[in-house]
Amino acid sequence: MVRDGVPVGPEVAALVARRHDGERFDVRAECARLGVSTKTFYKYLKRFAAEGVDGFYPRSRKPSRSPARVSSTVEEAIVRARKELDDDGWDAGADQIAFWLEDHPDQWPAKKAVPSRATINRVLDRRGLMIKVPSRRPKAARRRFEAAQPNEMWQLDGFEYRLRDGTVVVILQLLDDCSRLDLALRAAVSENGSDTWETVLGAIQHYGLPRRFLSDNSTAFSGKRRGWIARLEENLRSLGVITITSRIAHPQTCGKVERVHQSCQKWLRKRPPARSLAELQTLLDRYRAHYNQKRRKKHLGGLTPTQRYTLGPHDGPGDQPDPWPVITTTGKVSSSGCVGAGGHLIGVGRKHAGTTVTMIKQHNEIAVFDHNQLIAQFTIIGQRRYLPPNPKLRPTQADTVSPMS
Repeated sequence: MVRDGVPVGPEVAALVARRHDGERFDVRAECARLGVSTKTFYKYLKRFAAEGVDGFYPRSRKPSRSPARVSSTVEEAIVRARKELDDDGWDAGADQIAFWLEDHPDQWPAKKAVPSRATINRVLDRRGLMIKVPSRRPKAARRRFEAAQPNEMWQLDGFEYRLRDGTVVVILQLLDDCSRLDLALRAAVSENGSDTWETVLGAIQHYGLPRRFLSDNSTAFSGKRRGWIARLEENLRSLGVITITSRIAHPQTCGKVERVHQSCQKWLRKRPPARSLAELQTLLDRYRAHYNQKRRKKHLGGLTPTQRYTLGPHDGPGDQPDPWPVITTTGKVSSSGCVGAGGHLIGVGRKHAGTTVTMIKQHNEIAVFDHNQLIAQFTIIGQRRYLPPNPKLRPTQADTVSPMS
């Protein structure tokens, strides 16, 4: 038994019981002898009369009401938001729950401010829904880098995925470093040069060219550390893009694209395994559309990746703050070895007759690709209609580039 946090001896309980049984004595003197106040004595006397021996046990010091505590309605909304996000395969931390509540006013009590991150975490902890992780190094101990403008740097990497029949395929993912825009997601049979270039080419067609391009040291992405130049590096260099790679065995260099891998993998795990590459690509297109247009980011000031990318200003190759637009077209090479491009006739050679080629034009430079093979470069000179290939690209140069696996 306790009295105001201090243990109460059995003498006090016996004194209270004697008084309750009708014995008359000097209460003040007896309380002074036992070292207890008369106020406390009468308090326990009242409790003993109402509850018996249970009245001597300590009471909770919890206040009868907590005006600052969120209501049960708010708690239920927070728990429901977390369940919705988690069931759909998305991250369900406090920040994302707050964004979800803001974006779903029909699920939120009217005229209620969205609770803070700390409040949401307290609610989740009370409900046993807090996923606690080991302590990490403080942010001050880490050196963080982020591109200042969209298209200042792109990051490329891939991860494996197992189809329903057990076949292992690869998902190639291309990310803008500044806006976190998912530029491309492609399901491929492997991490090979052709699919890699098609992934990058699709992003170039929609978003223009980046200033720099970061990847790991996969043979499909880079060969510079092995003494040769990969097709992807050759193609990007011909377009004026600086290619860089991460340190060996140091994936943190590509940390942003590694992080979005986790989001994509978590989303895919919530759905039945795809039966084919085509079905997987459909899933990836759904994920990418929702991620880019619906997933708000705290480090982007609550904007979605699409909103941040659209704000700009956009970077690109060269030193110009507003680079020339990138125009991508396709054409079929004639029997004479020529193909039309923007009012010009360019000769790529008879050996490419009948081939459908991709042409990328920026300002007065044109690069021509046969799949992922750079076959010719041209510089537009005045009003000249026919353009011969640039002498800087020797016919044998492409043959010296080691193929990508």
